[in-house]
Order: sequence, then structure tokens, then C-alpha cells
Amino acid sequence: MEMTNTTTQSSDDLMKWIIWLLRIGVFATFVGHGTIAFVGNPKWLPYLATVGITGDLAVNAMTFIGALDILLAISVLIKPLRPVLYWCAFWAFSTALIRPLSGESILAFVERGANWTVPLVLLLLSYRKR
Repeated sequence: MEMTNTTTQSSDDLMKWIIWLLRIGVFATFVGHGTIAFVGNPKWLPYLATVGITGDLAVNAMTFIGALDILLAISVLIKPLRPVLYWCAFWAFSTALIRPLSGESILAFVERGANWTVPLVLLLLSYRKR
């Protein structure tokens, strides 16, 4: 019996480490991109134009998006709530997909695969039985 408890404890400890690493990954992605958006990155204006957001509205949208991304990053680091993780996965997928939709190579989407799969894995793990 003790061997099983030790094995279970080791698995639980490993899962805690994996979850923390995923939380840190989401945090790093969203605080990094959020900061860049918040201060304004003119290279991102064509992405917003792809969905019809241009001019001053695009600049203001970037500031808002940046602030929201930073709040999401902090939220996931503190406590990864499912609705937030759903949004993170959706948003990161959307922002990766907007690149080829705006004329960039499909590789721009592929390169950002971890941006949306990391929050998705964290979300899926939140449904595991304890």
C-alpha cells in the first residue's frame, strides 16, 4: 500500500508542477503580448484592419486589448478559472489566425500554436478528476 501512496503522491506532485508551468506559460504569453499591445505596436494595425478596425479606434482598441491581456495573464497566474482559460485559448487562436487572414504566411499561424494550445491544455486539465 505504501508504494501506491508514494506513486500517487509523485504523480500528484508532477501534475502540480505541470499545471504551474502551464500557468506560467499562459502568463508569459499574455503579459508579453498585452504589454506590446498596450504601448501600441504599429505592425499590428493591419491585423485589426482585417476585421474592420482602423484609425484611432484601432489604436484605442490595442490599448484596451493590451490591458485586458495583462489582466488575464495575472488572473491565470493567481487562479486559472475555466471561463478565463476558454477566452485565452479562443483569443490566442484568433490572433494567430488573423495573421494568415491578413496576408501573412500560414506559418505565422503555426508558429503561434503554443499561444493557444497552452491555455487549452490547462483548461482540459481543469476537468480531470482529483
